Amino acid sequence: MEGMNWNLPVLALRGLTVFPHMSLSLDVEREVSLRALERAMEGDQRIFLVTQREIGTEAPEERDLYEIGTVSTIRQILKLGGSSVRILVEGVCRAKLCRLWQTEPYLQANVEELGEGAAHRESPRTEALLRRTAILFGTYAELVGGVSDAARAMVLESRDPGELADFIAHNCDFRYHEKQAVLEERDPFQRLKHVNELLARENEVLSLQKEMEGKVRQELERGQREQILRTQIRVMQSELGEEDELEDYRRKVEALPLPEESRRHLLREVDRIARQPFGSAEAAVSRNYLDVCLEMPWGVETRERLNVETARKILEKDHFGLEKVKERILESLAVRQMNPGGKAQILCLVGPPGVGKTSIAMSVAKATNRKLARLSLGGIRDEADIRGHRKTYIGAMPGRIIEAISRSGSMNPLLLLDEIDKLGSDYRGDPASALLEVLDGEQNIAFRDHYLEIPVDLSRVLFLTTANTTETIPAPLLDRMELIRLSSYTDEEKLQIALRHLLPKQMAESGLTKRQLRISEGAVRAVIRDYTRERRPPAGAPAGRPLPEGGYAPGVGRRQAGLLYRERPARTSGPHALSSLPPHGAGGDRRGERPGLDPGRRRDPGGGGQRDGGLRQAGAYRQFGRRHEGVRPGGPQLPAEPLRRARHRAGLL
Repeated sequence: MEGMNWNLPVLALRGLTVFPHMSLSLDVEREVSLRALERAMEGDQRIFLVTQREIGTEAPEERDLYEIGTVSTIRQILKLGGSSVRILVEGVCRAKLCRLWQTEPYLQANVEELGEGAAHRESPRTEALLRRTAILFGTYAELVGGVSDAARAMVLESRDPGELADFIAHNCDFRYHEKQAVLEERDPFQRLKHVNELLARENEVLSLQKEMEGKVRQELERGQREQILRTQIRVMQSELGEEDELEDYRRKVEALPLPEESRRHLLREVDRIARQPFGSAEAAVSRNYLDVCLEMPWGVETRERLNVETARKILEKDHFGLEKVKERILESLAVRQMNPGGKAQILCLVGPPGVGKTSIAMSVAKATNRKLARLSLGGIRDEADIRGHRKTYIGAMPGRIIEAISRSGSMNPLLLLDEIDKLGSDYRGDPASALLEVLDGEQNIAFRDHYLEIPVDLSRVLFLTTANTTETIPAPLLDRMELIRLSSYTDEEKLQIALRHLLPKQMAESGLTKRQLRISEGAVRAVIRDYTRERRPPAGAPAGRPLPEGGYAPGVGRRQAGLLYRERPARTSGPHALSSLPPHGAGGDRRGERPGLDPGRRRDPGGGGQRDGGLRQAGAYRQFGRRHEGVRPGGPQLPAEPLRRARHRAGLL
């Protein structure tokens, strides 16, 4: 068949190459290919098989086909159903596509047979190439697996370089364009040499692939082993009731609006619990820590109301007098109304006890629609009360700042730091220095509590502090606050406070109505005049000298300042004329008051003297309308003389 020409139907192959003397099974679906098969079966069953240059070409033309193909014989046709068939072909010889002269209804072309190149005689060079080919194919068979023993024997026994090259290229998983290059090579020795290069490269690729598969397999085995162990642990934890708890922790942590770093920190704590044995102390510490962190109101803020007129109405409704104090607070709110995103001023209300510092803070919280959290700083000596304890310590808990925020349920509450002048310090640290970071707008953006260990933004918190004096407040801490001083009340202000606030409150607590109890303005004035008088100056002080805040002279303690006692004239007649003591003897009257003390004042348990009651001085803690005070519930007022005798028996005169 050397140099023969044929006019044969053409079957274009996609991704396949047929070699001479090799059998191949393939599926045919395209209409033009089916027509070519029918035409070949009508003749001598010969067909020209040629590979397409691009697999995706549906209607190939001459330029879309390789020039070299294989003349093959159709050995078998099997219909698969529908429009597809499976055929078995056997290559006969190489051929060249001369001209594709028909494309419809099937491809048909003139092809020319290509003979083999010059046969190589047996030589050491050829023998070396054959042996190397056998070794490379053996390595390839080991790496791939599934190569039959017959194929291995064929490679070892073959002495024809060209036939061996075609056999190896047909049975190896080379790319179709690489196989096409082997098909186009007519010289047997060069063809086998090219197959050797392909085998060497394929073996290297397969070795790397097998190595990677080994690593992947090891990882999978390790992962499967860990998965099995974790499944066993999960089953045991489920039996013990721990699995649901861990999943609940993870779900809650993922739902928190936290930075990614803080979220990873909390998830590590959850993983630490999962690794701990049941009932371990470290797991209990981690659980308590997560509970505290999850109780924090992350991302929860109340909508701040910055309306000066509304704040004015609330302050006027809740407090009588204090005009300068109210104006100063309204000025601060007005500045915040103009710049809501700015740093809030830290106000410090300074004044004696009972003048309404705490109630003013409550009114400010109501006016700004912030939740109020109050914490008393009096007597604090440990820095950990502000910054918190390390969670590794037994009984550790967060500081009072974090605890107050958690208690308020909002990240922008109003924190009332009460009695900031009563802070102490000892070997455990200085709480006042710790407060510097809390009250500093440049540092409290990322305040780190020792217990939480994650940053907390305090810049949205409105701080309000109270103090009785500024002398004991450290200067750096005092510089961070705006002072607002509150003085004592006049008698007229006390009267209005009693009638508008204290009396209705006490009647509500006692369950009395206005019909059951009536108190005259004169009775209230008498209580104010006889029970709420201010402290007198110490001995030797010049007359009319005003006292400083708190009612004490400079440099004079509470014991030295003395207390005011209203001397009562001795009776010359009546049941108690011979006694200068109160009507009930040295032990005091039925209300438990001590002799020698003004009945309207209380003993200070810490200072040794009497505490200035302020609003409480108005006698609000006493029960108005008691019979011995001359007021009968639900009845008319007594005449002047019986009222005077009743007050005398009660020790008021």
